[in-house]
Amino acid sequence: MTTGTLPKASGKLTANAPLAPLVWFKSGGNAEWLFEPKDLADLQDFLRGLDPAAPVMALGLGSNMIVRDGGVPGVVVRLGKAFARVEKVADLTLNCGGGASGILVSSTARDNAIAGLEFLRSIPGTVGGFVRMNGGAYGGEVKDILVDCDVVLRDGSLVTLPVADLHYTYRHSELPDGAIVVAARFKGRPGEPQAIQAEMDRISASREASQPLRSKTGGSTFKNPPGQKAWELVDKAGCRGFQIGGAQVSEKHTNFLINTGDATSADIEALGEEVRARVRETSGVELEWEIQRVGKPAAAPKEQVGKK
Repeated sequence: MTTGTLPKASGKLTANAPLAPLVWFKSGGNAEWLFEPKDLADLQDFLRGLDPAAPVMALGLGSNMIVRDGGVPGVVVRLGKAFARVEKVADLTLNCGGGASGILVSSTARDNAIAGLEFLRSIPGTVGGFVRMNGGAYGGEVKDILVDCDVVLRDGSLVTLPVADLHYTYRHSELPDGAIVVAARFKGRPGEPQAIQAEMDRISASREASQPLRSKTGGSTFKNPPGQKAWELVDKAGCRGFQIGGAQVSEKHTNFLINTGDATSADIEALGEEVRARVRETSGVELEWEIQRVGKPAAAPKEQVGKK
């Protein structure tokens, strides 16, 4: 797509935009176009005028994502400050912008004496990602707190979907492809701010103790199979500390992969697939990726194309 074929936008539109700095793994290729809309109307107008064949993908904090080395075709949409507001709108209910972080949502809930949203403190992402993936941790899931959400569909139309319409399962929703969550209503239960803060502190300390938060990582790599823990299966398969290129299985938490410094996204994905193969061999369990993998692999060097 050339600039001439794109709709006009009030926000920021960047061609061939590096995505590695925007994702936690700090690896991967570029977006064909990166669009940071000025506001809701700008996002709607842009999508309405965009070629219907052009792929569209939303990007939050990039915490649970591998961007492949060949980059992402089409338009990557990143919601900025205009979509990051959180406010109380009714008794025990917060209206949260799609670009708001889990920390902001849980802190605002605390300030309004709303309990039940503390677990969002521990998920490194934005409301849009939480809603799409049914984000969860420490005994809570988005399906337990979501009332409804505002979604801009691929054609630019704005719809409000009640939680039942998302048909949530473990780390999955039936949100349409190309749809972008711009806001969500979360409802908690009555609580005391001090007790809410204490629970947030407990969750934060638990994460710090058990997860490699100082590393370039992507969060939980694999979904927990029913009745089992992914990290235990990975550990049993002898993968703790296992490395391919610059990618390594965390010594601290074996359901986390780490970029030790110079890993390509191909290294990280290959490591994940090797771990899956070893778990399948040792436990007979087919681990499912929790991390979203997007974009195209890097093109082979020209001299290798066509060679066997």
